[in-house]
Amino acid sequence: MKLWDTIKNKPAVRNLLIFLAVLGPGIVTGSVDNDAGGITTYSVAGAVYGYQLLWTLLPAFIILAVVQEMNARMGIVTGKGLADLIRENFGVKITFFIFLGLVAADIGNTATEFAGVAGSMDVFGISKYLSVPLIAVIVWIIVVKGTYKSTEKIFLLFSFCLLSYIVSAVLAKPDWGQVGSAFIKPSMHMTKDYLGMVLGIVGTTVAPWMQFYMQSAVIEKRIKIEDYKFVIADVIIGCIATVVVAFFIIVACAATLHQNGIVINEARDAAVSLKPFAGIFASQLFAFGLFVASVFSATILPLATAFYVCEAFGFEAGINKKINEAPQFYALFTFIVLISVIIILIPNAPLIAITIWSQIINAMLLPVVLISMITMVNNKKIMGKYTNNNFQNSVGWSTTIILIAMTVMLIISPLTSYLHKLFFRS
Repeated sequence: MKLWDTIKNKPAVRNLLIFLAVLGPGIVTGSVDNDAGGITTYSVAGAVYGYQLLWTLLPAFIILAVVQEMNARMGIVTGKGLADLIRENFGVKITFFIFLGLVAADIGNTATEFAGVAGSMDVFGISKYLSVPLIAVIVWIIVVKGTYKSTEKIFLLFSFCLLSYIVSAVLAKPDWGQVGSAFIKPSMHMTKDYLGMVLGIVGTTVAPWMQFYMQSAVIEKRIKIEDYKFVIADVIIGCIATVVVAFFIIVACAATLHQNGIVINEARDAAVSLKPFAGIFASQLFAFGLFVASVFSATILPLATAFYVCEAFGFEAGINKKINEAPQFYALFTFIVLISVIIILIPNAPLIAITIWSQIINAMLLPVVLISMITMVNNKKIMGKYTNNNFQNSVGWSTTIILIAMTVMLIISPLTSYLHKLFFRS
């Protein structure tokens, strides 16, 4: 015991122990980014555009790191969730309308996760009518019967499993020269499909619901401002993991499916289509990654939604609470899981449309969340001396303006195309 006391009191060892205690919110939030919707979006991006869209991951990484750090800092300083702060500072009416859109999008997002479960298990010959209800029950038990500490350990294990996509990409034998060229000479097209895909990538990499979950997770861990530097490290590691996995998914699909003109509609198609070009092992690893990501996110997404809705309207929330202590929290969580499962079990449900558009809607709603966040994090009455610096504000406001502009362009693109055809014909 004396030897251990001596060792743990050394600065380097003590810092490591503190970091391990703080570790979790950033890595989990970042990793859950690569959910079924994200994997589908990245797979379609790689299959359709090859390596062309790899450049979007660089700005996405910067945006994700800055936004997640803001969340963590607000949670540590205020001890309140993002939803709680929005209600206090913008009123119940505005909060209601913001969350109406977010909850609708999150139901679509959660349905996408169960679509990922169905698709990945179908690769292994298991019907969705068996896999989806079974996983839904397991997800419900993990959240309702678990504690934050035990649940977070499961989430960290899931995060590690997502690294299987690196192996799939290497087995695909990509042209690394073309990969490098995609970053050095990025391309940008003003077509509806291209803009929609860029918005989808941003929307799945920096999803609105993540900001609420991140802040709630920091509060659940009772992290103090003294441990702020360790939280930043946790956030950065999570962001790197997110972008690395996204990078290898795009590379794997670009090197095989795009090169051979294979069209896919969902992540399951990508896993199946990889088999003749990269081998059965790469195909099964891709399907395994999709399964892990889907279960992971099918747990966190409805959980995050239940968190921020209950926070916003003053209901008790938290995994550490029992059902009778937070009935609204668990009821909403169960409702979202149940509705999502029903959607996926409908025969011939338009899964790809639900998946891609849920990511695009994420990107469209993100500016609303960012405006609320940036306004509050710069308010000294809320944050004291821990307000944003110029770089953080520049990234936040630039992202907001660009997303709004791209959303407007995406909406008016069909109208512009129609007018062009009308003018051309005349």
